[in-house]
Amino acid sequence: MQLLIYVIVYPFLWVISKLPFKLIYLLSDAVYILVYNIFAYRKKVVLSNLELAFPNYSKSQQEAIAKKFYKHLCDMIFEAIKSISISKEEAQKRFQLENLSIFSDLEKKNKSAILILGHYGNWEWIFILQTFINHKGYGIYKRLKNKYFDRLVKRIRAKYDTYLITTKETVKVLNEVNAKGELTVSGFISDQSPKRDKAHHWQKFMGVEVPVYTGAEMMAKKLDHAVVFTKISKVKRGHYKCSFELITNQPKNVPDYKITDQFLNLLEQQIHEEPAYYLWTHKRWKHRKV
Repeated sequence: MQLLIYVIVYPFLWVISKLPFKLIYLLSDAVYILVYNIFAYRKKVVLSNLELAFPNYSKSQQEAIAKKFYKHLCDMIFEAIKSISISKEEAQKRFQLENLSIFSDLEKKNKSAILILGHYGNWEWIFILQTFINHKGYGIYKRLKNKYFDRLVKRIRAKYDTYLITTKETVKVLNEVNAKGELTVSGFISDQSPKRDKAHHWQKFMGVEVPVYTGAEMMAKKLDHAVVFTKISKVKRGHYKCSFELITNQPKNVPDYKITDQFLNLLEQQIHEEPAYYLWTHKRWKHRKV
């Protein structure tokens, strides 16, 4: 059944990926009408999240953010599909990278890095970073249930030497690669909601106390990798800029949870700058303290 679904769906995805961006965004506009106005996909979750995060905003302000968010979400879905066939030159033009000197400085110090980021902007296009730096790229991800689509996602990332590994594989793979003398840069999206009974640390995020993932920080301490905050901003439709900020290159010297807390503070600042580009459909505050 998994193969059948893949065989049916993939040709449509491939054809869409070959369309020019103007047509892709026309499709995105049409899908937005379906997702927001007709099916109201997770609309209650989004509005509930916005009410928690921005309690001082009026209902009309929260709804305005929600509408802009859904338009961005639809764009991002089609941009992810576009990744199947986008050229390196096009990706570099649409995903501008700043502060790349951080990686050359780390390379001089023979230091690997962990990129820590949130579900903001278009994190799918971060793979283009590998065309600018010498560190070998890894993305930490949750394996897809359909093994054929899982292979597709891995193949897309591998075009530019970024490899996807699961959380369980991370220490083993990175230790093996670093033992060979290769420097690595590993991406951790770290703003998900862990299970309450597995939470090691609670912190306020957007004014609400919630359990937070500390995996990226603990991995940095275990492997002695630098930690770099990755900020992806939307410049205009189909265009993003990504900047990097060094949190620490000596993680073992930082008290536990301070790296995670700093990441959350930086992400929160970014959300306040432009709330619409955060992923409001996930249930980030479901285990909050009340």
